[in-house]
Amino acid sequence: MQFFASALAVAAAFPVADAAIKGFNSGSTFSTGQNKQQIDFAYEMRAAQQLPGTDGAWTSVRLYTTIQGGTTDSPISAIPAAIETKSTLLLGLWASETSDVFQNELNALKNAINQYGTAFTDLVTGISVGSEDLYRTSTSGVGATPEQIVDYISKTRAVIKGTSLEGKPVGHVDTWDAFVSRANSAVVSACDFIGMDAYPYYQASTVGGNGIGNANATFWKAYTDTVAAAQGKPVWITETGWPIVGDTIGEAVPGAGDARTFWEETVCHALATNVNIYYFQLQTSQGELVNPDWGVKGAGNVVEQPVRFQVTC
Repeated sequence: MQFFASALAVAAAFPVADAAIKGFNSGSTFSTGQNKQQIDFAYEMRAAQQLPGTDGAWTSVRLYTTIQGGTTDSPISAIPAAIETKSTLLLGLWASETSDVFQNELNALKNAINQYGTAFTDLVTGISVGSEDLYRTSTSGVGATPEQIVDYISKTRAVIKGTSLEGKPVGHVDTWDAFVSRANSAVVSACDFIGMDAYPYYQASTVGGNGIGNANATFWKAYTDTVAAAQGKPVWITETGWPIVGDTIGEAVPGAGDARTFWEETVCHALATNVNIYYFQLQTSQGELVNPDWGVKGAGNVVEQPVRFQVTC
């Protein structure tokens, strides 16, 4: 009880103005690699808004890129879909490529501002410069260095200066342990917000194990450690979840029952303490079998598919 009281206090230290942002992560392509179009994003957004028992509260989408698939620097079609469905967007600028590719992200952002104006910018909750780039650099060498991310954040601020996006929070999304590392403190300093990704399912070496019975405590330990390293910046939950289908890792077993437990204990606690959260994910695959499968909804028409577990609190 003492731990959860402290977690409650930490989470409450960063309330949003009215209520927590509630959303899902959405890639620019399907699991087959096919590029999503406006109609596809709009379907996802409506499906999230229509989740049973949630009173239409899941109205935000986190993106990984601002570039429409198959183009060089055209704005992603999730933007007109958000305008159509009155959804909000946590924009993503992909940073684990060359500086030329990141410049295309900035060009797409400028093009979106010019094309859609305030109908677009009023829906933006924030801008994430990169996604797990520091984690990938430390494990496989294909991410971005702290110096690169700081530079990209500076370039992003320069692009939105004097536009209707100026004043929107600019941050970075990465794994919780990347933020805890002192080697990345310059990135934290450059951010307006910290986007924390944490998956207890993968933390097999955790004291107490990584089974669902320890998942909630493991998650909030990661959150409080991130807050301690955040230099007073608000910490958003930008990825978390529990798979429905996948491999057993340590004591963590995929399944709808454990996913419901994770939602009830961890997601509901985040909502109760007004922490912004983007869950991973609404639907992992429209048709083919995938491993792991994190989807709240299974394969098929995302609007018509029933939820695999209750998403109420």
